[in-house]
Amino acid sequence: MIGSTDSHSGLSSAEEPNFWGKFAMDSTPESKRVLKGAPTGGPNGWTMSASGLAAVWAEENTREAILAAFKRREAYATTGSRIRVRVFGGAGIKPGDEMASNIAAVGRAGGVPMGGELRSLTSAPGFLIQAAKDPMSANLDRMQMVKGWIEDGATHEHVYDVAWAGQVEGTRKPDAQGRVPRVPDTVDPTTGMYTNEHGSPTLSAVWTDPDFDPSERAFYYVRVLEIPTPRHSLLDAVALGIDPRETGRALSIQERAYTSPIHYRP
Repeated sequence: MIGSTDSHSGLSSAEEPNFWGKFAMDSTPESKRVLKGAPTGGPNGWTMSASGLAAVWAEENTREAILAAFKRREAYATTGSRIRVRVFGGAGIKPGDEMASNIAAVGRAGGVPMGGELRSLTSAPGFLIQAAKDPMSANLDRMQMVKGWIEDGATHEHVYDVAWAGQVEGTRKPDAQGRVPRVPDTVDPTTGMYTNEHGSPTLSAVWTDPDFDPSERAFYYVRVLEIPTPRHSLLDAVALGIDPRETGRALSIQERAYTSPIHYRP
């Protein structure tokens, strides 16, 4: 998986606070209100969020190394912030490996990185996951594993919360259905500001699929969520001095990263 801006302005501003629109005609708060040429009730400059970025784990900052990373699919996407996330999966990955000082060495010794493939396992593989916040953006809310498979001809997907802010301290606990509560939203609708009083700068874990079936093909990818931050439509509303509800959009969003999957084949 990778991310892209898909903008038509010649600008590559993928961050919400620095979003100059998707087109040349919606590059200011005033011009985002009505998109010239759009049908009545159609999209305007507030319809789309800024996004996104492609990230690769290359051995060095050269064209050859970056291309090699794409070829082995050790790549991931973000919705604009520069979240760092690494994933390794394999039979040789065990709980406690997330504490290693060099998880790349441990992960490659015990499995394959994101974009890789696992074959013919007799027991559930471990997944070594490590994420770090964008130094210029918000803390992290949680890491999730998304598993997909086909059963009786139908596609299925299940999302597991793997690690989350407040987990170690016990301040956020799963409910009876196993769902981790939402992280508090500190976005101020009058100023467009937020605080990093919640969330965590880093998250790491080793996760094992509790529903693993060695005879069933599956894929696994990781999703990392930030705490809520202001959407560009709210920042524009503040600049224009209007009620944010006039934009028709949410006040906040949760930026995220999502990795290339690791496939399992019997």
